[in-house]
Formats: sequence, C-alpha cells, structure tokens
Amino acid sequence: MDERIISLTVTGQASRLDKFISEETDISRSMAAKLISDGMVTVNGRAVNKSASLKEGDEITVVVPPPEILSAEPENIPLDIIYEDDDLLVVNKPKGMVVHPAVGNTSGTLVNALMYHCQGRLSGINGVLRPGIVHRIDKNTSGLLVVAKNDTAHAGLAEQIKAHSMTREYLAVAMGRFKETEGTVDAPIGRDPSDRLKMAVTPRNSKNAVTHYTVAEQYKNCAFLRLRLETGRTHQIRVHMSHIGHPILGDDVYGKAFKGIEGQCLHAYKLGFVHPVTFEYMEWSGELPQYFLSVLEKVRKDV
Repeated sequence: MDERIISLTVTGQASRLDKFISEETDISRSMAAKLISDGMVTVNGRAVNKSASLKEGDEITVVVPPPEILSAEPENIPLDIIYEDDDLLVVNKPKGMVVHPAVGNTSGTLVNALMYHCQGRLSGINGVLRPGIVHRIDKNTSGLLVVAKNDTAHAGLAEQIKAHSMTREYLAVAMGRFKETEGTVDAPIGRDPSDRLKMAVTPRNSKNAVTHYTVAEQYKNCAFLRLRLETGRTHQIRVHMSHIGHPILGDDVYGKAFKGIEGQCLHAYKLGFVHPVTFEYMEWSGELPQYFLSVLEKVRKDV
C-alpha cells in the first residue's frame, strides 16, 4: 500500500498544528504529533513543530506512511462454538479476547483461533486480517457473534446488519438509578472531537445510532439492563449509556473502573438472523459468564 498524502487548508480560526490535523482527519492527535516530529508535515511548504500556530489560508500537507503490514496466523486456541455448519459458525467470545489482529495485538485473537479451527475456510470479504468477521464486539465485551465461512454467507449476513434486521441483544450492569423502567437512546455517534481514540454522541461526522433498554433489576447504585441494538455503531451501548448518565459498570473509557473486573460489564447474550443460505431464521442465547454473575452477586447485596 502506498503512502497517503492529505492536503488541508485553514479556513477561519485554527489552533495548534497537531490539534488541527486530528480535528480535520481520521488521524489521532498523538499520531499527528509523531508525523510532525518525523518531518512528514509541512505548513506552506516548510516543516514546523507540533505547537506551531496556524492562520487562515495556511496550506498543510500531511504524508501518512503505509500502515505496518500485519499477518494473521492460525493458533490452536480453544473456542466456545455455539453452532456451526458449512457456511457459518456462532462463537461465544470470552471477555478479554480481541476479535482480530492489529498493531499491539498480533496474536491470541479470535481470528487466529478461527483460522486454526476452520483450516482456512473463512470468507475473504474483509481481507486477510479479518477473515470471516462480519461484526465485532469489544475486547472486554463477552458474548455471541457470527462468523462467515464463505463470501456468500458473509454478504447475506452483512446485508441483514445493514438493514438492521439482525437480532442483537445485550445484558449489562449500568451505574445509577433509573427513573424509567425502559427507554430509547436515539443519538448520533462519531469520533470524539477532543479524543480521536474514543467515540461520542456528536453531530459532527456521525451516523445515526439507536439503542433500546429495559431495566430488569434496580439496585441501590446501579441497575441490571437488557439492551437491544437497532443500529451497530462502534462502542454504541457504552457511548449511549454514558451519554444519558448511566455508564456501564467497569467501563474505564466512558465511565469509571470497577474493582474486581477488567473493563465494562457487558455481554452479548442473544443473536438471531436469517441463515444466508437456507433462509431459515435462527436464534441463540448464551449463558452469563462467571465474571458477570460475580458482579451481579455483589451488586444484589447492595440494595
């Protein structure tokens, strides 16, 4: 893959260089600072430092080197397979497992395990690093996801996700007491303008996002929720619940850490779709993992 060249023009007021680049592109502020220090950024044809002030009319050129080439290798990692046939499989992903390789996580991922289990029989639509991956759940979110073994199955499943017809329901423990027993969060999600590594409810460069929730149990300081995704944006449930003042328990990105668990207490417990080859509707519900049961045991005592 060749290097990428981005040209920007300052219109109106602008802040320092690294912040401006992160606000106007998909490049994080830390990455922008690194590119500047590496001499990959010029302002009006001249290299400057990351704190350089900008003025209206300045022409900025950013050269982004090609990404590090990664490869995914089969690894004999146990999988909790709920269902499998010639076209797809449904996997119960454990908390702490990354779905596909990326910089910093090149092994031990779900993809590495799938490549070993399926012996190369995975769809290639999403490329060599995401074979078979139709949708993802976060590293510290546990639960069900479907994997495609061929491109026909992948296309059929992806179309259902696009049409919002796939059943995806979650269980979670959220902070705070709820005034209503059920509700809907309809708020667009995009990159956080102040932190490109996070998502946020924002009108800028965002996509519509809808989450429905029901309070199953209410405790003194938190609640056990059932949630249904109408759309499937990155970090959607975590962002939406934080947005309404009820961050997911243990979510140290959009809320606060919780002693005894690593990351958010969120489980994808139900998955349903029309089989892309047989056209039969299929649905599964996964049991709550031990970490989730332990959290519930603790919070139920605090009533």
